[in-house]
Amino acid sequence: MGSFSDHTTTEYDNAVCAVRSTIFITYLVTNCFITAGVIRHWNPMSKIDTQGMGAPMTPEQYAEWKAKGGKDSQEYKPAIVTPRRIHTPEIAKELKILINEVLDEREGKSGISYFDTQHFKHTVIEEEPPYQPYQ
Repeated sequence: MGSFSDHTTTEYDNAVCAVRSTIFITYLVTNCFITAGVIRHWNPMSKIDTQGMGAPMTPEQYAEWKAKGGKDSQEYKPAIVTPRRIHTPEIAKELKILINEVLDEREGKSGISYFDTQHFKHTVIEEEPPYQPYQ
């Protein structure tokens, strides 16, 4: 913004002073509004009930609200969580086939491996040949 002690900027001193004063006054007014808002809402009774999403009611207001069909609470419905897996269903299927083929080979069974891609070649318009587990 400039310096007040430099003799080469003497002609700009008033403009710099006005800009700095405007910035200071803006900060001061903003902080006054923030402080006033905090003090105004300091009273614990001037709150909004975040559970019921309404302001506190007098007994008369509560009775009127109930007469209009207001409910005290809603039925609790817990959220449904769907577990997330690292592997897609297709990868999980292939892993199961792989494990079963390894176990079958240990038992001496033989057949066409699911991972023998040469055996499962097909054209784009055909379906992939079905996989048959080891016999």
